[in-house]
Parts: sequence; C-alpha cells; structure tokens
Amino acid sequence: MIFNAAVVTCSDKGARGERVDTSGEYIKEFLQEKGFNVIEKVIITDDIDTIKNKLLYFADEIKVDLIITTGGTGFSPRDNTPEATKSVILRDVPGIGEMLRAESYKVTPRAYLSRGISGIRNRTLIINLPGSLKAVKENLSFLGDVLNHGLKILKLIDTECGV
Repeated sequence: MIFNAAVVTCSDKGARGERVDTSGEYIKEFLQEKGFNVIEKVIITDDIDTIKNKLLYFADEIKVDLIITTGGTGFSPRDNTPEATKSVILRDVPGIGEMLRAESYKVTPRAYLSRGISGIRNRTLIINLPGSLKAVKENLSFLGDVLNHGLKILKLIDTECGV
C-alpha cells in the first residue's frame, strides 16, 4: 500500500524566505524513497493558529495518512508546534516522541530539550520533528519499521502488533 503524506515546516524565517528549508525537503525526499506519496510540502509561520489550521487541512480535508512537521519544538516563545498538534489530535501516541528522544539522546543530551509529540487525528498520524537538518536525519533513521507498521494498523491494513 502506498501511503499519502504531507510535510509541514514551521518556521517564521522560512516562511519569510530568510532561511532555506533543508529539513522539510529532506523529509519529503526520505518519505518518497520509502514509497510514500508526498502530496504537499509547505512552509508556514510558527503562529499556533496557522499550524493548527494546516494540520486540520491535511488531516480532515485532504485526509493524508501521515503528517510530519519540522520545527517549532524547542523552548523559544514562538515554538508552538506541540501545542498546535495537541489541539488537533484525538489520541496521543507518546511512545514515538519518547523513542525519538531516547534514541537521539545517544547522540546528544540536548535531545531531551525537544518537546515534539505525536498523535492521531481520525486516520492521520502526526509526528513532530525538530527543525535542524541533523536532528531530522537522526529522528527519521530511528522511525524505521515503527512508522510503516503503525500506519498499517491505523489504516486497518494489518491487525496484529506482535513481532
């Protein structure tokens, strides 16, 4: 099965054209290499309502299977991605964020400063990743089979979680 995905870069500077979006582009290419159909990659501001509305658009109107965000997961006052995500998800998936932080910690202790979360809205999985390209590459490498299997369960393609 081919899953549809959207990539959302949350960055004031990126939205103003002051920063090149290497992280969002990397996520898009990574997903395409893994067989995903990336419907759209967008760059938006860090405004909480803007993020929320974009997540709702992709989950409720376009009905993508996966949304991966990049950026806005740190301590800055404009880092609103987890809060926007919390406001739209219907079910938490804390294990993904926990696993990403735990695995990233093996690379840098700063991994625990990421506030990224994951959750489900209807049949869409939403995952927050940090904004740096280095962190995005690391986090995507940790997802492995978890992402594919989780989506199969969510979309009722597979019904068994036993390994």
